[in-house]
Amino acid sequence: MSALAIGCLGLVALFVLMFLQVPIGISMIIVGVVGYAVQTGWGPALTLFTSEPSALLASVDLATVPLFLLMGTFATAAGYSTDVYNAAAAMLGHRRGGLAYATVGGSAVFGAVCGSSTATAATFAKAALPEMLKRGYAPSFSTGTIAAGGTLKSLIPPSIVMILFCIVAKTFIFDMFVAAIVPALLAITINMLTITLIVRMRPSVAPVLDPLPWAERWEALRRALPFVLLMLTVFVGLYSGVFTVNEAASVAAVMSLVFALVQRRLSWNSLWLGLRETAGATAMIYIIIIGATIFSYFITLARVPEALIGLVGASGFPPLAIILLLLVAYLILGAIFDEISAMLITLPFVLPIIAQLGYDVVWWGIINVVIIELGMITPPIGIIVFILHGLAPKISLFQIYRGVTPFIAANIVLLLLLTLFPDIVLWLPNLLGR
Repeated sequence: MSALAIGCLGLVALFVLMFLQVPIGISMIIVGVVGYAVQTGWGPALTLFTSEPSALLASVDLATVPLFLLMGTFATAAGYSTDVYNAAAAMLGHRRGGLAYATVGGSAVFGAVCGSSTATAATFAKAALPEMLKRGYAPSFSTGTIAAGGTLKSLIPPSIVMILFCIVAKTFIFDMFVAAIVPALLAITINMLTITLIVRMRPSVAPVLDPLPWAERWEALRRALPFVLLMLTVFVGLYSGVFTVNEAASVAAVMSLVFALVQRRLSWNSLWLGLRETAGATAMIYIIIIGATIFSYFITLARVPEALIGLVGASGFPPLAIILLLLVAYLILGAIFDEISAMLITLPFVLPIIAQLGYDVVWWGIINVVIIELGMITPPIGIIVFILHGLAPKISLFQIYRGVTPFIAANIVLLLLLTLFPDIVLWLPNLLGR
């Protein structure tokens, strides 16, 4: 049996294992080791069990993941999502669509530390949705706004998804963070403009509210100040060169813990639950990364990437058409898998194609993040949509999909802009001499 045939059988086996609900990381480890053993023998294959886990556990770059997860855990336990939302709502709530602006802005800020799109959407479904419905906002518009806000998380540095992409793609994390700044600002702007268009075309979905007294506004801002200070410290320290990415993650984790303790918002029970959740999420991410690395060895040895590159070259399609086909495939994957799994399963195949086509790896990393996050709100599945329906069962799936459709269209526009004009992504890194 040829190496390529073994590789194809391995791919089939991988999807069979995932269909049988074997965890994705474990599935990739099983297929990778067995496939490698079939080609080279069990001795070399079993050494992967020691070499790859030890290398990844010793990785300084990967150590930023649990630290940023800890920061998100402490921030969530301290209730900072509610503080950020209340502060934004206090300042913008009296404008038409103000609570929607507050939801998108608050989701973007809080999502940067939370570490999960689904967790960000779920958190704001609890914090923002009751307030929006109580003030007469349309259910479809409210849930659509929350879903759109959840998808902003991975594009805003510091982003765990970007860190994992850089580790697998072997590129610099800081370059990705810098490259994400302009696209992130553009994404927030496009989502805000979408809200503006919706409330102007259909004013009934977002009634105008009475302004809060300035005393209440200042109190809401004061309560959100620790979180704002935390974010400013991370961003300023990171981009001014005072902190490395690892140091920024460490400082952020310690600051979020200290703020939560000083404000007496962190009980022993919530601390224990938070640490346990962080440990579980970290273990899951490490297993997926280890699995993806071992699976990548097997796929490379089976010459599947070479075959794909040859197939792409023989197709005669222009590079842009191939990129668009990849985006459609990622849109489907993003609707089925979470963002980390969808990215890590495909990178061993896609990265060689991107390099062969002559595109920048950092540019593709940003595109990768945007398209997978978009898939999480796209019909017929859309993980975030189902989470919102589960948290608010009185709002039908049809209503949520109707509410999120304008934001899907807006993010497709964003994706096309970034795809057709790569300089939007690469301008700032090149300006800084990458």
